[in-house]
Amino acid sequence: MLKNITLGGREVGINCPPFIIAELSGNHNQSLSKALMLVDEAAKAGADAIKLQTYTAATMTINSVGDEFFIRDEGNLWKGKTLYELYDRAHTPWEWHEAIFRKAESLGLVAFSSPFDLTAVDFLESLDVPCYKIASFEIVDTALIQRVAETGKPVIMSTGMASLAEIEEAVKIATEAGCRQLILLKCTSSYPALAEDANVATIPHMKELFTCHVGLSDHTVGIGVSIAAVVEGAAIVEKHLTLSRSNGGVDSAFSMEPSEFKLLVEESRRAWLAIGNVTYGPTDNELDSLKFRRSLYIVKDILAGETLTEENLKSIRPGLGLSPKYYRQLIGRKVKANLKSGTAMNWSLIGD
Repeated sequence: MLKNITLGGREVGINCPPFIIAELSGNHNQSLSKALMLVDEAAKAGADAIKLQTYTAATMTINSVGDEFFIRDEGNLWKGKTLYELYDRAHTPWEWHEAIFRKAESLGLVAFSSPFDLTAVDFLESLDVPCYKIASFEIVDTALIQRVAETGKPVIMSTGMASLAEIEEAVKIATEAGCRQLILLKCTSSYPALAEDANVATIPHMKELFTCHVGLSDHTVGIGVSIAAVVEGAAIVEKHLTLSRSNGGVDSAFSMEPSEFKLLVEESRRAWLAIGNVTYGPTDNELDSLKFRRSLYIVKDILAGETLTEENLKSIRPGLGLSPKYYRQLIGRKVKANLKSGTAMNWSLIGD
């Protein structure tokens, strides 16, 4: 039996609503006050957690303008930048982490991060984060996965671009290093991602294959893909949050504004509630509606001994008389009492 996981005191998994993570990424635009405002907005929207990314430009790459370090891809949001420039602009200063985490915790949010190298893990351990996230691009960094798993804390791992073999290897490394609480996230690592590339049908397959809870890291525009993932069994939904797309920023084009994020939270949980169980017949809340079905009624005054005909007996609403399925059996039968129009048909009204 697959066991539920606890993330910062919140239970995640079977019979739990989807755990919603607001990814802050670089949407603070190098302003601590904006970062703290994002935490406020995440809490107001009903998110369960906020997530940072812990790196510096120097821990990600080298400061080079060489061809291999320059972003030239057409359609790339970051075209025209070197990798170093991008990460320098997008990183969250390490000295901000504690203030952001404490703010989140004061608002009841779980606060954690994605480390991108071993020094980031050591730093996050000093802040006693409750769990870790391995980003899609780092799923091939076996040393990082091993170090994170050795903390003994829950690990959330995105699988964007990863082949089945790469996911298997990452899961094996994590579990052998001591990870006992692992969640995989289906992810499409394009920015923004297209709905047709989301393939959320992979979620239940991944859950069965790796015997772990599975969620979605969603880079598409809107909430439709996230809702579909919840219906497919996603235990977690992660989306980027921005104060306003008009502010710009490295991730703003595919990030959600606060009102949109609130809708994501509400509709994800509504979708989860709607899944329910295989069931037939009226629910408790439908019982009162049964009276609005059709049933058999006397629709013209008739006297005792008269015959029921198509003119005086009809199937109408409400549903307090005999079922319409008895209509043909009753036509031609005699009644044993005077009956007024509007009388609900009952077997006791029929003569011998």
